Amino acid sequence: MNRNVGLVIGMAVLFAAVVLILNQVLPGPHGPVDYLVMGGAATMTCLLILFLILIATSMRAPDIFFRKKK
Repeated sequence: MNRNVGLVIGMAVLFAAVVLILNQVLPGPHGPVDYLVMGGAATMTCLLILFLILIATSMRAPDIFFRKKK
């Protein structure tokens, strides 16, 4: 349970950090499309990092993506 809470909090902090960085990098004034790009990039980054974390922690299993039929 603590791991899940940590992942959720970590992903929320990462999302906010990416949005804040992109808010400073993209030239203003910001329009709706700029905010859409910021949110999309932050979502993509969070999902990629979460995928890498979950794959790295489950590397102990020999078959991560495939299961053998019984």
